[in-house]
Amino acid sequence: MRTVLISGAGVAGTALAYWLHRYGFAVTVVERSPALRAGGQAVDFKGKTHLTVLERMGILDDVRARRTGTTDLVFVDDSGHELAVMSGEFTGGDLEILRGDLAEIMYEKTADTVEYVFGDTITDLHDTGDVVAVRFENSPPRTFDLVLGADGIHSRVRKLAFGPESDYVAHLGYYYCVAGTRSSDPTTDKATGHAHNTPGKLAVDGGPKAPQMYLFASPELDYPRNDPAAQRRIITETFTDMGWHTPRMLTDLTDFDDIHLDSLSQVRMNGTYTRDRTALIGDAAYGNTLAGFGTGLAIVGAYVLAGELASATDDHVTAYDNYNRIMKRYAKIAGNSNTGPFLAPKTPRGIKLRNWFLGSRLFTVMMKYGDKAANDIDLLDYPTLAETAPHVN
Repeated sequence: MRTVLISGAGVAGTALAYWLHRYGFAVTVVERSPALRAGGQAVDFKGKTHLTVLERMGILDDVRARRTGTTDLVFVDDSGHELAVMSGEFTGGDLEILRGDLAEIMYEKTADTVEYVFGDTITDLHDTGDVVAVRFENSPPRTFDLVLGADGIHSRVRKLAFGPESDYVAHLGYYYCVAGTRSSDPTTDKATGHAHNTPGKLAVDGGPKAPQMYLFASPELDYPRNDPAAQRRIITETFTDMGWHTPRMLTDLTDFDDIHLDSLSQVRMNGTYTRDRTALIGDAAYGNTLAGFGTGLAIVGAYVLAGELASATDDHVTAYDNYNRIMKRYAKIAGNSNTGPFLAPKTPRGIKLRNWFLGSRLFTVMMKYGDKAANDIDLLDYPTLAETAPHVN
């Protein structure tokens, strides 16, 4: 039985674990966090392609049962008067769910058949040509036939197998912060989110993604990503002079244990997501923060990578080539877009133009283009487990 190590137990990692086990691989998932991450911001799926993959995984009904209620985002002036509306249809897609709930659903599908190692991380990879020798921070060294990085935009696997993050990740000039966990029960949350801009800044109270969200223009910052107190200080210092509801929001910020501050960044792999026996999927391979397609790309990428590995039997080189070809084309949906200037324009004129655009027919056209791009792939019917018997001793 071929052995596979997946780094990351988020959406991409658990989806990949599901498919690889189904195809007869022996799967180990290593996750830095001490347990599965609960809650998180809301994520969404758009169109037939995404829903088809969920259906083939047998989790579509489970996701629908735990879906959140899509909500509009209303942009307001300093006095709270409405200026523009971003519809819940756009922000929530066809099916919206909390990221942690989605990962939990997929984890439950694999917990009894996949080895999960929490509270650990990879520290070194050595590809011998026949196997990958892996060292961990806490666990003893092991070897695997393949190593797959599903560990996000700041991927440890990508750094070890491909090179430093600065070679593959471009900072897009903005930072965002989500604070608190939105409930999957829409009756317990504000039905509508409200957003206020000043040049280069956006504060969101309630709404589609989390109880609070902030976005601001900034050069790259040096701060500890695992230190919530440091992240709160950055948000407080950046937004302390903003009016509207922001003073109250900053006071409430101290009550949230779940806070995440990160840059808007784009991963640029030039369509090559594999090297030797290592491959990347999800944000590690084709991430573009807040571009709106990350979760869909992750589940489609997991479906394609696992299916190609199953189809190619013991020929991972062919499987990787096919995966690169298919996902290079499909990952274009994330594009070179940067949502920062749209959500937090740097000038008063830019804010006015954005508000006008949201009420125009052009915005409707953009929504339809996004839906079409999300379905721009022909999903193959990959082999059944019986047809992949060579994987199993």
